[in-house]
Amino acid sequence: MTPFITAALAIARKDIQTELRSRELVATMGLFALISILIFSFALELDRQARIESVSGVLYVTIVFASILGLNRGISSEREAGGMEALLLAPIPRTAVLCGKLLGGGLFVVIVGAALLPLMSALYNVNLLQPWVIVTAVLGALGFTIIGTILATITAQTRAREALLPLVMLPVALPVLLCAVRATTGILRGIPQADWLFWVALLGVVNVIYGVLAWVLYDAVVEE
Repeated sequence: MTPFITAALAIARKDIQTELRSRELVATMGLFALISILIFSFALELDRQARIESVSGVLYVTIVFASILGLNRGISSEREAGGMEALLLAPIPRTAVLCGKLLGGGLFVVIVGAALLPLMSALYNVNLLQPWVIVTAVLGALGFTIIGTILATITAQTRAREALLPLVMLPVALPVLLCAVRATTGILRGIPQADWLFWVALLGVVNVIYGVLAWVLYDAVVEE
């Protein structure tokens, strides 16, 4: 493997091992997600058609807020402990740090999203365990992770980071949220594939755009 890939995987492995020891991020994200979907489940007394229309929105809103909570806490904790400064002083490309953070953080977000699918299927009596729904959920989680990682790195340097990250991330994440919700709703409604596949493809394009922007801007972000 190249030194770049080795460094990125080492950073991701470090984050995963840290989480396995503390069990803080996934537990916090998972508990928040569980409480959120239970509240929505009891609050929304809907017929089957209305549940199909609303369940995708509930799913992705829950994932995006859980990702905000987890990514903000993870990056802020590492900066406070001096870990981020040590990574930036290491003789590795800054983008390797970004890729490692995306791999580690993305895994946590995907785990929470994967746990939500069967749980929400049971609570809302809607089958979310369909291949294309899972693909869309993974792409959505990836998009939220890219946006959350770069913005959490910026807001971690401020005093009001807990309040600031949701304010800046939600508008930026809106294209990802919109594409994921539209695609999932179309799949669940059983409309022709050509009608909702456009939204899945657009979600992939949006993720690529945000990924390129994160790659280009990361050096400047961590230098601030």
